[in-house]
Amino acid sequence: MTEAFPWKARVRAILFDLDGVICFTDKLHYRAWKRLADRLDIPFDETVNDRLRGVSRMASLEIILERAGRAYTMEEKESFAAEKNEYYRQLLGTMSPADLSNEVRDTLPALRARGYLLAIGSSSKNTKLILRRIGLADFFDAIADGTEISRSKPDPEVFLTAARKLGAAPEQCAVVEDAQAGILAAKSGGMIALALGGDAAGCGLEDGDLSRFSDLLTLLEKAVPQRRGSARERTQPRKPSQGFRGCVLSVQIDEKVFDLLINVRQKVGESSCIALSYMKETT
Repeated sequence: MTEAFPWKARVRAILFDLDGVICFTDKLHYRAWKRLADRLDIPFDETVNDRLRGVSRMASLEIILERAGRAYTMEEKESFAAEKNEYYRQLLGTMSPADLSNEVRDTLPALRARGYLLAIGSSSKNTKLILRRIGLADFFDAIADGTEISRSKPDPEVFLTAARKLGAAPEQCAVVEDAQAGILAAKSGGMIALALGGDAAGCGLEDGDLSRFSDLLTLLEKAVPQRRGSARERTQPRKPSQGFRGCVLSVQIDEKVFDLLINVRQKVGESSCIALSYMKETT
């Protein structure tokens, strides 16, 4: 990897694509699309399949239908997409934590221990199902997937959604991608793009190349400053929230800000235990 990465110091969050980065479902996608294409008597091979990397389900279907001998209605296309997804979800049922490599399993907690916020940004609508199957359902600080976006990669929407959930600015985010479409999405979203294999590697748009997943530990060896009250010190998957208990703020504020806090307290309810003591600024 290149020695000079001037952007390293500003990285606070790492956003991961799912397929091809955290785990590998390429073969399962291929088998599901192949089954549909064969039924429709449409030629489909690995070359066509490579064009589907990082692309949404409907966009992938459009690529496959380029070789069809006839045009299809939108209703038919939606039916085809649903059919393929049903095949695919059946195949996902065979996945387990064993499909998560030891390298990924060891690297993710190490990155968290260094203080980085970790998120998934995937166009797949099956993201949460896959994470459950491989044992990472509750690990990440945020998940943005195809169920929340209207534009797939190379549009940056999914990464911007993940960053917003983390509370991180785009320029503080590093994206790990194996698809050129994902690299384009990261760059157009104002983020740092790191290529990990696939057609992302050496595409000329990335800010850095990773030979393997654990290279992140070398590239981002310096821990980011811990945020006060952060739970980033933990190295275990995060647990479901037990609910907001309360907080105490001792700050000097003006009257308008105090009124705003009063409105917040009224909306969340008295049980939120938000206590306010107003001290008007004096000069």
